[in-house]
Amino acid sequence: MKYMLLCYDDESAWNQAGEKALKDAMDEAVKLTHLLNDRGQYLDASPLQPASMAKSVRVRNGIKTVTDGPFAETSEVLGGYYLIDVENLDEAIAIAAQHPGARMGTVEIRPLYQLDGLP
Repeated sequence: MKYMLLCYDDESAWNQAGEKALKDAMDEAVKLTHLLNDRGQYLDASPLQPASMAKSVRVRNGIKTVTDGPFAETSEVLGGYYLIDVENLDEAIAIAAQHPGARMGTVEIRPLYQLDGLP
């Protein structure tokens, strides 16, 4: 089953932790990616640029509105994702728990909805 692991980070907490802590966490995440690939569970992954570079688009009554940043009432913002293919939710949870972002933020696990007719 395919799962999306959405990695939410508190950017200010990473800034306080320092450049070395961030680099160490990114190195750890890369190692996790290679481990998943070796087990045939890796489909895709990528960190995202900081929330300050994000735009949010909404269309209401035919009127498009573009705002800066994510629309969230929290200090955690989406920092990256993994797309994995595992046997079940328990495996997805075990992988999410290994991600360094789970220690400073949240890793949300969402099963993919298989929609017919997509390329």
